[in-house]
Amino acid sequence: MAKVDFYVLQQTGEAAKLRFACRLAEKAWRLNNTVFIRTADRQHAEQLDELLWTFRDGSFVPHEIFEAGGERTAPVTIGCEVPDPGDADLMINLCEQVPTDLGAWPRVAEVVTADDDCTRLSRQRYADYREQGHSLDTHKL
Repeated sequence: MAKVDFYVLQQTGEAAKLRFACRLAEKAWRLNNTVFIRTADRQHAEQLDELLWTFRDGSFVPHEIFEAGGERTAPVTIGCEVPDPGDADLMINLCEQVPTDLGAWPRVAEVVTADDDCTRLSRQRYADYREQGHSLDTHKL
């Protein structure tokens, strides 16, 4: 079972969610973790790819967009097609649904903004994770 952390932000909007995902990925990478950031589609993956270069002055997070069937070569990968976790340490889920293939992922991070829809959908994911027996924790930021 995975350990699932919900990071509840006071800010609203997709931009706040993406910036936090960048910060979380950077922190995990600096702690020598490998990270996969799951996005809803290719457009969101490309948007996050660009943001990882610019979200903070002086920041460098080695990353790449994951292509289905390809291999992960960077410590941080982004994509809508979930790779085999291999030795990955963390999945940051930016999608509205619980990933169906959680079994091999040791940790999952959910980023929740103060938007009504985001909060409602995250409560449903929380219930789904709990039903599946995952270990849950909430961090109000």
